[in-house]
Amino acid sequence: MSFFSSKKPVPPPPPPPLPRSGPQIDTTTITSLLAVLALLGGAYYASTKVLPKTVSLKTRVLFVWHFFDALIHFVFEGSFLYNCFFVSYSLPTSFSAASARSITLFTPPDVYWLGREKLLYGANYGTGPFSRLWQEYAKADRRWGGTDLTVVCLEVLTVCVAGPLACWVCWLLSKDERKGGLKKWFWMVVLATGEIYGGWMTFAPEWFTGSPNLDTSNWMYLWLYLIFFNGLWVVFPLWILWEAYSAMSSAMSQTEMVDLVNYLKKDD
Repeated sequence: MSFFSSKKPVPPPPPPPLPRSGPQIDTTTITSLLAVLALLGGAYYASTKVLPKTVSLKTRVLFVWHFFDALIHFVFEGSFLYNCFFVSYSLPTSFSAASARSITLFTPPDVYWLGREKLLYGANYGTGPFSRLWQEYAKADRRWGGTDLTVVCLEVLTVCVAGPLACWVCWLLSKDERKGGLKKWFWMVVLATGEIYGGWMTFAPEWFTGSPNLDTSNWMYLWLYLIFFNGLWVVFPLWILWEAYSAMSSAMSQTEMVDLVNYLKKDD
């Protein structure tokens, strides 16, 4: 074959991008944390516009928490699902199913996300700001960089059910505090129970298998990303369940007292 008719060999495709390694505080870290604070600030600002000025502190805290909860579900976790369904990396044709399996790490053997054997999905393979955000969190829990089946299925429920339900609770809290108290607490109990269950199903598989996907070697990953941020969705739901129990118990006691008074009047 002559020199002029020869073709340059096609270079192999680049390896799939992976989360940046090593504990470090960089632009992505700071931007991600500022985004969380911005959503919290937005939730508080909404409370000042929606709730009456005379509303109790407890009602304001409940409103801010549920509005913040909804924003986190829609904005952050919604972007996680977007990465799982629409951000992908195409494996080279020379890769075998066995070698591809060694890269994904998030599905059982011979099981492929969306049934696509030659594609890897998740934030690990994106370059956008929300992909970078989840690559940052994946330093602490690498499942969030790919398509762990349990995590993705829980997030579908979180975004599509818990998010709208949190908005519904906010709407109920914006109404007169003296009306529909038990109705408000009922829906808050439903949501709080779901949040606690979701947290258990997210981390229990890790605890029972030695936490292979969690990195607790760095204080920021352990105390900020894993314990603090996830702990918020344990502490606040538990507090809401306690407040709901107290409110319902009080309502039942008042009802029982009214029934007793009516019974005594009837005997007279």
